[in-house]
Amino acid sequence: MQMKFSAFVYKRPDLEGMQEEANRFFSQIEQATSAESQLEAIRAFYRLRSHFETMSNVAQIRYSANTTDKFYEQEQAWFDQQGPYYQELVHRFYRLLVRSPFRQELEQKLGPQLFQLAEMTLQTFTPEIIPDLQRENELSTRYTNLIASAEISFNGGSYNLSGMVPFKMDPDRAVRKAAHEAADGWLEKQEAELDAIFAELVAVRHLQARKLGYENFIPLGYLRMCRSGYNAADVARFRDNILGKIVPKTSELREMQRRRLGLTKLLYFDELLDFPEGNPKPVGTETQIIERAQQMYDELSEETGAFFRMMQERELMDLITRPHKAAGGYCTYLSELKAPYIFANFNGTSGDIDVLTHEAGHAFQTWCSRDLEVLEYSFPTSEAAEIHSMGMELLTWPWMHLFFGVRARQYQFSHLSHNFMFLPYSAAIDEFQHWIYAHPDAEAKQWKACWRALEKRYLPHRNYGGSAYLQRGTYWHRQAHVFKYPFYYIDYALAQVCAFQLWELARQDLPTAMKQYLVLCRLGGSRPFLELVAAGSLQNPFVADVISRQATSVSEWLDGYMELATF
Repeated sequence: MQMKFSAFVYKRPDLEGMQEEANRFFSQIEQATSAESQLEAIRAFYRLRSHFETMSNVAQIRYSANTTDKFYEQEQAWFDQQGPYYQELVHRFYRLLVRSPFRQELEQKLGPQLFQLAEMTLQTFTPEIIPDLQRENELSTRYTNLIASAEISFNGGSYNLSGMVPFKMDPDRAVRKAAHEAADGWLEKQEAELDAIFAELVAVRHLQARKLGYENFIPLGYLRMCRSGYNAADVARFRDNILGKIVPKTSELREMQRRRLGLTKLLYFDELLDFPEGNPKPVGTETQIIERAQQMYDELSEETGAFFRMMQERELMDLITRPHKAAGGYCTYLSELKAPYIFANFNGTSGDIDVLTHEAGHAFQTWCSRDLEVLEYSFPTSEAAEIHSMGMELLTWPWMHLFFGVRARQYQFSHLSHNFMFLPYSAAIDEFQHWIYAHPDAEAKQWKACWRALEKRYLPHRNYGGSAYLQRGTYWHRQAHVFKYPFYYIDYALAQVCAFQLWELARQDLPTAMKQYLVLCRLGGSRPFLELVAAGSLQNPFVADVISRQATSVSEWLDGYMELATF
């Protein structure tokens, strides 16, 4: 058995020593007389990078697990400060790489995608912005800490924001209304702090963009996301396609939900409840859920079974919500261990299965591509990476009875409808961020007015009733991506359109769908987004007809369910 995560020894990297070693490798690259000798030095530098990035990710995982742990709080702060100096080393490496006289031979060995990524990344950095990157990191961690600090008194207990989610889905309307108001009340108390963090993030990102010669942060944000093969105009057309082809159906689904719940008006605190008797919940303890997940992955494929067994044996999952645990879920990769790590917050809702399969999709991809020697290929760019996660959510549908019993079909309805209705929200977040960074001098009131106007376009059903806090345009405060990962959010929508294609094929021919999925996972990040889509035999999500076909396919399944269901 390979090393368990709990036994892995963390040690803060010696950045000064690393810089000295890197300089030696850089000299070898510069003085090399052949592609092979350059490759030798490149691989040595990758080993150096692997150690730094593994230690950084271990510190992040252990700090996320307990944001009050003073040791890892200090380590996270150290990486916030020193990370930009590491980034400077990587940029020096990239400059040498793209100028190599042996570039053609290196591309044959390492793949052209590495060079494309290097060229884009070189446009995002100069040593002059190191203090700004440090400040951006500090502000991002400050947001994480603030959200993790939530202690909300409710029904005789104390809960963080994740812990409040089950109450927000309660069949008793008074309970779910009170739960939303309690969670929103806590956020409202932090409103000034959240606005201050965001204002400084926008300012420091705009400052970086100006120092690098850009008009604003938008082109820099796209380069930081390493997007190629499409641009902001393509994304705007994609949002328009969502507006025209998805929003009308989501309004129909919300009206169906209102009738299903027997309500005169569907208010914001009703949106999470799908069935009057309550939403399907996974049955069993965490241990039983993991045992059933192992059965599911054993039956799905030989590869997924071996992968999930490895994750258990090496203790590479932290799934239970706890006080002071960071919110949300993620998958990261520990390159020295050639293993992924899954972080999540189970709270007893169907979201536990969503996050388990979603993050397992990311983790499975990194495991499939663990032998790719280029670190940049561990994950693809995010719009491609999310195909793995959202695809896994849908490919595992035939096993949902293991978690939900007789309510498995209800779970599938909820899962598919919410994934579909998510697309307009994703587009609204993306357009909001484009507006923000195009207007870096705007004030908080203007941000909120912009968000409220976008909600009315993309989420026309949403009714905040008497909530003055939400009526003034503050819902985005809870969306970590707005603060920490600018321009990421539309990638979920792009990936979802691709994942729907896998779902449609899997309903007819699961083995073939899995073959396509494995092709994608094994390629890792070795190709840009649209090339990966093509390699996985999927269709380009930017094409309007592709969105139309997926909207029709999903709508037909949901309508068919409703015709058979009785409430």
